[in-house]
Amino acid sequence: MTNSNSHSRSLRRRFVALGAATMMAASLGTGAASAAPLGSSQQDINRVVLGAHDNIHNGTRGLPEPIRGSINRAADDATNFLAPGALAARERANKPAPRPAPPKKRPAPAPRNNPCPANARGCVSLRDQTAWLQRGGKTSYGPVKVSTGKRGYETPKGWHVITRKVKNEVSRTYGNAPMPYSVYFTNNGHAFHQGDPNVMSHGCIHLASPHAANFFNALNVGDRIYIY
Repeated sequence: MTNSNSHSRSLRRRFVALGAATMMAASLGTGAASAAPLGSSQQDINRVVLGAHDNIHNGTRGLPEPIRGSINRAADDATNFLAPGALAARERANKPAPRPAPPKKRPAPAPRNNPCPANARGCVSLRDQTAWLQRGGKTSYGPVKVSTGKRGYETPKGWHVITRKVKNEVSRTYGNAPMPYSVYFTNNGHAFHQGDPNVMSHGCIHLASPHAANFFNALNVGDRIYIY
């Protein structure tokens, strides 16, 4: 019984393959005369063979999957024999192009006509109320919005050197007002620190929370800053 079943399956596969080859030959016969006359280029032949291949695949829709799969595979084999590489080339051509990688986000450039010297690690523009960090004259962070000293408490211009850093600082002069992420650049209490950049200060440089933390982490004792 086992040998009989095996023989029956083998005959069925041969029958299906023969049917696919017959369908391919019939399809080629109906279209080849007009689409690919004698002496046609390989490109023309490939076009006709691919058309016959597609007709067979479309014609097997609705058939039981085992039969449909066998016919379609036989059609693929016949196409690869008659038009080598045509199926693979079409698949590559129809494959969507990979998405380009998103461009790397670059830090914002320093203001135009920037008078901040290249050897300054940090820069502050009193006129624009902005501050940024740089290395070798190239901006590494910012510019970001800041607020500086109000009238009578002006932030001192010129060169300064970072003298100390206190993460959880308070101002004893102004009623223990919080000054998180303080980075001092004078011996008179002037510092970068977290504060409202929309409210003028008593001489310090207010930065919003994330910017204050970044300045605190980036600047070190001995770094030079320039305020103009």
